[in-house]
Amino acid sequence: MTIIDSRDVTIHAGKVSLQGMLAIPERACGIVIFAHGSGSGRFSPRNRSVARAINGAGYATLLLDLLTAAENERDTQTAEFRFDIPLLARRVSIALNWLAGRPSTRALPMGLFGASTGAAAALIAAAECPELVRAVVSRGGRPDLAGAALERVCAPTLLIVGGDDVPVIALNRQAARRLRCPHEVAIVAGATHLFEEWGALERVTELAVDWFRTHLSEPTPVRMPAA
Repeated sequence: MTIIDSRDVTIHAGKVSLQGMLAIPERACGIVIFAHGSGSGRFSPRNRSVARAINGAGYATLLLDLLTAAENERDTQTAEFRFDIPLLARRVSIALNWLAGRPSTRALPMGLFGASTGAAAALIAAAECPELVRAVVSRGGRPDLAGAALERVCAPTLLIVGGDDVPVIALNRQAARRLRCPHEVAIVAGATHLFEEWGALERVTELAVDWFRTHLSEPTPVRMPAA
């Protein structure tokens, strides 16, 4: 799939500016925002690998730094931002609305791909912006940290966890029980938290692309989960 627009972008979020990488393939049928986890960002080799495959499937991507360079540097010393889920979620929501206001992306159905704590931020943003978010995928995420927002998520949600990441499997299953939207928990056999084993990330990519093909390509009416 030919990329017709690839650029670095800056998104203003209150007093700070967030950096991202936007890639739009020819005849894009949707766009996926990547919400990175703690200590990661738009240069994450794992998320960039997944993003390339999503581009190849016909979807645009936005790899977004949820922290500024200064915040990230401070976080490596204090860990004060990585679990500030409300802050990260607000920034994902800002990015969603930024894309909704751009001529080149406003017509594209939007999905979210979250990793680690970024998965919780993505789910909260999905709950806050149900008119924008059509699908969510979590990779090795901490959806449990989304708390009460889980029950308000409308978008079909896929939770991918490594088969050897035992504590995180339990946390994902716990979170899944609170979801009222269509959802699945997918276990990648033999994979640990970072999916570094041979073939593990490729399986994550296959699962994510299939999920977005099923739930993102055609916009559907938003229906709030049943009480």
